[in-house]
Order: sequence, then C-alpha cells, then structure tokens
Amino acid sequence: MPSPAAPSAGPPPAPGLGRALRQPRYVRTAWPWRATLYLVTSVPLGLVTLTALLLLAVAGSALTVILIGIPLLLTLVLAGIPVAALERSRLRLVDPRPLAPAHREPEGTGLPAWLRTRLQERATWRELGYALLFALVLWPLEALAVGTALVVCGGLIAAPVMLAASGGEEARVLKIWLIDTYPPAFAALLAGLVLLPLFAYPLGIVAAGRAALTRQLLSAPDDGPDSRIRELGLSRTRLVDAFEAERRRIERDLHDGAQQRLVALSMTLGLARLEGPAEPLAGLLAKAHEEAGAALVEIRELIRGIHPQVLTDRGLQAAVEDVADRSPVPVDVDFDLPGRLPETVETAVYFAVCEALANVAKHSGADRARVSGRAEKGRLVVEVSDDGAGGAGTGSGTGLQGVADRISVLDGHLLVSSPPGGPTVFRLQVPLPPAAPADPADTRT
Repeated sequence: MPSPAAPSAGPPPAPGLGRALRQPRYVRTAWPWRATLYLVTSVPLGLVTLTALLLLAVAGSALTVILIGIPLLLTLVLAGIPVAALERSRLRLVDPRPLAPAHREPEGTGLPAWLRTRLQERATWRELGYALLFALVLWPLEALAVGTALVVCGGLIAAPVMLAASGGEEARVLKIWLIDTYPPAFAALLAGLVLLPLFAYPLGIVAAGRAALTRQLLSAPDDGPDSRIRELGLSRTRLVDAFEAERRRIERDLHDGAQQRLVALSMTLGLARLEGPAEPLAGLLAKAHEEAGAALVEIRELIRGIHPQVLTDRGLQAAVEDVADRSPVPVDVDFDLPGRLPETVETAVYFAVCEALANVAKHSGADRARVSGRAEKGRLVVEVSDDGAGGAGTGSGTGLQGVADRISVLDGHLLVSSPPGGPTVFRLQVPLPPAAPADPADTRT
C-alpha cells in the first residue's frame, strides 16, 4: 500500500516555461530556445496583424458611404478570431496546458447563423481587444526585449570580426567602446558568450508573462446564465440519446451473446437428459460446463462495462489502476486524492478515463500513456496523456463528445490538446463539493 502523500505548501507551478524557470538547469534545456522562438514569432505576426487592422479600418471607413465598407468593417470586428486561434497554437511553445475553446456552436447552419452567434458572444469582442493590444503594444515590447538581447550579445561576440573587417585599425563595439587591438576584441567576445545564457532568464520571464496574459485574455469567458442553460440543455439532450443508444447496445449484446450461449447450454443439457442411463454422459456434460463458463465470463464483462465493482468498493484510483493494468498500451497512474469522492464524480471521471485510454489504444499509436489526478482549488483535475500521433478531437460522432457531455452535467470541462504529431493531453476538471464530516455508517470506504 502506498504511503499517504505529505501535505504540500501550495499548488504546483504551472507546467511548461513557468515551471522550467524555477529549475537550476533551465539554461541547459530547450526552454530558453522555445521562449525566444515564442517572442521572435510575435514580431512578424504582430506586423501582419497591425497592417491588416489598419487596412480594414481605413478602407472600411472610407468606403462605408457606398456600402462596400460595411463588409470590411464586419471583417475588422471578426479579425480577432483568427488572431486568437494563431495565438492559442503559439502558446503551446511555452505552455502545453490545453486552452478551452472560447466559442460555442451556432444554433443554425449557414453564414447568417454563424455571424449572429459570433457577434453575440463576449469571446469575439475579447479577441478583438486582444488583437488590438497585440498589434499596438505587445509585439513592439517583445521586439524590444529580443532586439536588446541580440544587439548586446551579437555586438560583443562580433567584435573580433568587426576589427578584422576594419583592417585591424579600430572598431566601435555597441557604438560606445572603441577598440584597436585584438585582446580587447576577444575580451568582448568572451563577455558576449557569458551574457548570452544570462539573457535567457529575462527573456524567459518576458515570455512567461506574455503567455500568462494570453491565457488570461483568451480563456473562455462566462457568457451568463442564458448561455449556460442553453449549453446544459444541449448536452443533456445528447446524453439522453447516448444513454438510449447504450441501453440498446446492452440489450443487443445480451440477446446475441450471453442469451445465445445460455440457449446452447440448455439444448446441450436437454440432449444429455435424453441419453439413456447406460451411455456415458461425460462428453455432453463437459461441453455443457464449457458453455456455462463462457456465458458467465461474458456476463461478467458486460456487468463490468456497466459499472465495475472495484469502483464501488475501492474508489476511483483503484478502478483506474485496474483499467490501466488491462490496457494494451503501458499506462503509468499517479493519483493524489484526499479520499473517496462523490459517487457521481467517480463514475463520470472513471468512464471518461476509460474512453480516453480506449482512444489511446485504438487510434494514437502511442508507446506509453499516463493518467494523473489531484484535487486543487476545489476541483478534481485528471489528465490522460500519451506520446502518440495526436489529432484527437471532440467533434460530433466521437466518444469524446459523450465524455464532454457527461462531464458538463457535473459543471465540469473536458479540454483536449492534440496537435498533429502529438503529444495528446485530455484534461478533465470537475468541481468538488465542500468536504462533509465522515459518516461512520458509510460502507463505501
């Protein structure tokens, strides 16, 4: 039995660049390069965004009088949507945590329904504000930070080259230091090499701050009770359909599987009864015994699929460990839970993990997977990750859509990050009720 975990002083730092900056070996990892790439790619993207916004604003305003400018101004309002999509993709360079989608599905089909939905969403206007902030403020600051590091380190490192290019006469390093011999030039080169890793920390801090701001501004906003009620209604409708389909599947499996085996068993035993007492019945009875054993095994598998006994008896962690042991892909399980959770939470999360691991086994091509779970800030957070090919999603017709609906009923969220090439991360977040005094008569513990 594993020993209980020691209480932590606080929640762990966010994975990615924020956590890497706290590690002593930060400069020897790939994170400084990822942070620099994150800041460098902001410059061309910011320039393109600024140019596009200015062109749309100027052309739309000038052509409004002849009605041609109205579509241009509408495009300006919606320009934050593709910018936000690109920013969510770039965010993975420094923060691998999935970012919840900010837009809901339109209530109808066609362009008018899509436009009506997008213009009524707070997320659309938040993303437009982010695009303006990015185009006018953020990328120039990032260009200044990266440019300062490149100019200082590059100017020092290039001192011997500059002196050689001048014919060995003199060179001005960073426009403030005049050198005319090679020893000071190589001293400047050494200083530039020393400063290069030191600049990794301020650039990493700038990139981490920029990523935190992006996550804060592009996270899905709360569109109010009406939107929440509408989404719950849609998810519950899909759940009713899913439960009905599951009921029919169980009925079909029982009819075509276990029932047929029991019918075969009954016929075999009937033949055994018709045999005369003098004839040996060992063969027929042995066959009947095999049929009965096969029927019992199949019925047990069906019952386990409906609701596993280990989940009722020992809780979520033991049930997930049992699923991991039966997975064809090796799975590491790391849970740190405060005890037994509400039965509805355990059941929903268990089947969500089962669906995620089934997708890993069927579609990912992964060599290894990991399931982790912990309680933080009043929420149960469970992650299923793998090193497979990626490309998973919660689109219509997938098992993950049913998982998202089941979690949504509990006011939770399923976040999926699965870029092509992997890795894939399924992140479940389910609110936990306040802890209540333990019931001595509770038989589930």
